[in-house]
Amino acid sequence: MQTESQSRPQLEPSKVHPIQRATGSFSSESVLNILKLIFAGAPLREVLNVIAQLAETQGEGMLCAIFLLDENGKYVRCAAAPNIPGLASRVGGIPIGPKAASCGTAIYRREPVYVTDILSDPLWDDYRHLLSPLGLRAVWARPLLSSEGKVLGTFANYYREVRSPSPADLTSIENASHIAGIAIERHLNEEHLRRSEAFLAETQRLTRIGSFSWRVATDEFTWSEELYRIFEFDPALPVTLDLVATRVHPQDLPLLSDTVDGARRALTDFEYEFRINMPDDSVKYLHLIARGSRASDGELEYIGAVQDVTQRRLSEGALSRARAELARVARVTSLGVLTASIAHEVNQPLSGIITNASTCLRMLSAVPPNVDGARETAQRTIRDGNRASDVVKRLRTMYSKKELSPESMDMTEATREVIALSMSELQRDGVNLRYDLAYDLPTIMGDRIQLQQVILNLLRNATEAMRTIDDRPRELFIRTERHEQNHVLLSVKDSGVGLTAQAAERIFEAFYTTKTDGMGIGLSISRSIIEAHQGRLWAVPNDGPGATFLLALPFSQDGLANADNSSAVASMKSDAA
Repeated sequence: MQTESQSRPQLEPSKVHPIQRATGSFSSESVLNILKLIFAGAPLREVLNVIAQLAETQGEGMLCAIFLLDENGKYVRCAAAPNIPGLASRVGGIPIGPKAASCGTAIYRREPVYVTDILSDPLWDDYRHLLSPLGLRAVWARPLLSSEGKVLGTFANYYREVRSPSPADLTSIENASHIAGIAIERHLNEEHLRRSEAFLAETQRLTRIGSFSWRVATDEFTWSEELYRIFEFDPALPVTLDLVATRVHPQDLPLLSDTVDGARRALTDFEYEFRINMPDDSVKYLHLIARGSRASDGELEYIGAVQDVTQRRLSEGALSRARAELARVARVTSLGVLTASIAHEVNQPLSGIITNASTCLRMLSAVPPNVDGARETAQRTIRDGNRASDVVKRLRTMYSKKELSPESMDMTEATREVIALSMSELQRDGVNLRYDLAYDLPTIMGDRIQLQQVILNLLRNATEAMRTIDDRPRELFIRTERHEQNHVLLSVKDSGVGLTAQAAERIFEAFYTTKTDGMGIGLSISRSIIEAHQGRLWAVPNDGPGATFLLALPFSQDGLANADNSSAVASMKSDAA
């Protein structure tokens, strides 16, 4: 057995271009024809058959075959043997190894293997029965390498007699191997590219993401198939900014124009969301992100992606509406519980109105009429009527469905109103209420009704947490105060069943509840409301029985100035006294 080290010296592969090596013994015309087949995308088997047949013309009695390494790198299989009928079916897959005939051994060693007689060579001990019926005796195999040195397969020469390679044979084998390697590598690269493009197209379809490139100087656009699908444009249409503008929602056109102008002026990255109107009158929401770079010619180019986020935006809208409706339902469901409070609150001013009206009539019926007393009594009647009106107005607002808007409000005042509404329920449940409400807190900007709903929910939860407590007083303590210099803090402390450290955080998760008959949505909605106000709502276990819920909201600068002025005036009055 001979190896390549016994042949004439060869140039290093990296020193010579593959096509130059291939034309060493083949005519330039033959090589050119093969290259035309390769770059025209002809089937690999057809190209390899042509190469094998061309190589056979270089030596008398030479038969050629080309083997390819399979994907897992464990076997080599015949891909072309135009003039050796039955070779592919007989040899099947030859394993790669140190004694795997000529081809398997050549790949294992990564060097040529020249077997002059398969009947005596030990490399063929396990395989000679495969070739003997075909009348083949000598087999020379040379590994086929990619431009990066990766083994692709082997080029094999067969003879029907015992034979060693001559220098001319070695040159012919080397040149044929190089051009076969070019064909195989080109085919594998194209196959890899086709698979990558298919994977990319499928990924873009699944994620609803299309890609594009934009050459700014020429306004040349290249769009992916998915981006055409998103815009519902015919892929045959050349993409232009005017064409894109026909889809963009009229309200978003100024944003598109500003973004394009900014991208033209300077190399930058940009990202924005916009809407497009579809032919069926539907609207899609798109998220675009692009990155600028300089192409090889120095021209400005953008590569970007566009994602169809319509489903997400619609889901967010539906979730927001559902959350708002859920909040309203939560308020409405508490109406029954507050009926007694409403009756209690309204009953007092109504009783006063009736009493004052009767007194006024008696004073006017006296002889002579007591006009001054009647006037004073009428004023008290108006006062009590306004009180009743305020109670009804406050309750109607709290349980209405109308959209609410932020306003400057006093946290202490809002808390007092909620306490007044809840007093009847607290008394019925035997709750001993104590509170320490600061009078000089800065005002906050917030939705009064939503924030009062949160406070009301905290009071009701505290009451329910103490409902089963019989071995100690049911005490509820409410405090308002400044917190961390720029927040107003409300704390609601109960002496109920308490919370574990784990439950103190999970209790704000939707549908998580510690109550046997609870739905687990009240605190989740409350936290959403507070976070929408840039605040924080949390809970901590008490050192003793029960738990404390804390609500912190930022105050406005105007509210801080007013509070500081009020504190200064109060201090001056105190000093004067």
